[in-house]
Amino acid sequence: MARSRFLPDNFTLALLATVALASLLPASGRVAQGFEQATLAAVALLFFLHGAKLSRQAIVAGLSHWRLHLVVVASTFVLFPLIGWALRPVLQPLVTPELYLGVLFLCVLPATVQSSIAFTAMARGNMPAAVCAASGSTLLGIVITPLLVGWLLPGVPVAHSTAGAAGGGTHDLLASIGRITLQLFVPFLSGHLLRPWISGFVQRRAAVLKFVDQGSILLVVYTAFSAAVIEGLWRQIPLPALAGLVVVCAVILAIALATTTWVGRRFGFSKEDEITVVFCGSKKSLASGVPMAKVLFASHAVGAIVLPLMVFHQMQLMVCAVLAQRYARRPEGLAPADRIAAGAAAARVAETTRVP
Repeated sequence: MARSRFLPDNFTLALLATVALASLLPASGRVAQGFEQATLAAVALLFFLHGAKLSRQAIVAGLSHWRLHLVVVASTFVLFPLIGWALRPVLQPLVTPELYLGVLFLCVLPATVQSSIAFTAMARGNMPAAVCAASGSTLLGIVITPLLVGWLLPGVPVAHSTAGAAGGGTHDLLASIGRITLQLFVPFLSGHLLRPWISGFVQRRAAVLKFVDQGSILLVVYTAFSAAVIEGLWRQIPLPALAGLVVVCAVILAIALATTTWVGRRFGFSKEDEITVVFCGSKKSLASGVPMAKVLFASHAVGAIVLPLMVFHQMQLMVCAVLAQRYARRPEGLAPADRIAAGAAAARVAETTRVP
């Protein structure tokens, strides 16, 4: 019997199980230190594999559509932060102040790559442009996300802060960008540069690499929630606040989807390009967000920071699955020969761009 599209997928269930494990058996002391080191290695491997999977052909194929990319970047790094900031007086009373800081962090993250491409393909959108837009968003987020964190989340405990009273904010910001560059971008770039030699190996072991991809995120979630639980996370978050968090995430996602749809049509994009704008401009990346939170914030603060992202992640998958199916049911807009050519081009891009 097929699973309903409204039920959580296996990875979401694994996330929930990981949070439960961290709540019941949190890692502490030397065990926690061991998990911290394992987490650093796992995250580096994760982004190394991301770089190895990204085809340069996909970058070239998607770069020409600059208007679409500007809209996606504006949605990801301008629209979302403005929504979180402008609606704070209305939405924060539904959750705790600590959870709303996590909501703001969610708003400044880059777009997700894997699901953006997958839903664009399912909906018969412009997949080469989706690959380029989503991947570019991830790379831009390495610099833009810490800048926006400094603006929207002042006062949140940062990781390894050594700044003094004078110039401390600037020092923290540069240190955050430096840590993200070292821990995320350098492995990503290394993987991409080595792609000519390792891409075949990566593609032949897709199932194993998917396990590494998801396992690294689960490891980060476990270490983050372990530290947060030891600091009293669940004592600080009442049950009504968790219900309020679902409402907050639903409101933000609804506004993002409505706005990207309207902008795609207002700018006169084709239906294929509108689909790409909607699915790349309305999502936030769990794969990038959890490691970034681990790099940017003190260990005890990470649990509450990433909880809104986990809720939003599952919500965006369920809602966008329904939207993608609706888009896919639209009448074909190309002649048969053009559809065959477009399908062949998309297949070639898909074969070389399996990016999480």
